[in-house]
Amino acid sequence: MKTNKTWQLPKPEKAEGEFDWLPVVRVGRVIPFGYRQDPNDSDILLPIPEELELFEQAKKYLKQYSLREVSNWLSATSERYISHVGLMQRVKLEQKRKKEASIQRFYAEKYKKAAEKAEKLERQRIGARVPKGTSTSAGEITTD
Repeated sequence: MKTNKTWQLPKPEKAEGEFDWLPVVRVGRVIPFGYRQDPNDSDILLPIPEELELFEQAKKYLKQYSLREVSNWLSATSERYISHVGLMQRVKLEQKRKKEASIQRFYAEKYKKAAEKAEKLERQRIGARVPKGTSTSAGEITTD
């Protein structure tokens, strides 16, 4: 008796209503997995929530399984084909955008702190050139 030693990815967890998916502007000629073209406007892509929820689950499965296995599972479950290369590109693009957004938030916070310090220095007049014989106390110039 032969035993079948193949395994399958687990069934997807139902996560309906977990995210609100918004339409996006079409940039390239390919319609990405999880979206469909708006019948009224060819430059707008409408989300397909079921496919996007499965894609989110697939990203979690990538921590345990190979790209090919996850792409096969995603294609079979969603009934829409996505290759392992397409899945890899989509995941890498999302990671890149997430990293860039994180960096931009970091620099925005750093800029905000620097602007606050510069404003404080301007108010206190620290480092300003003053005539000899004057002293500064709490940002005010007084003569001796």
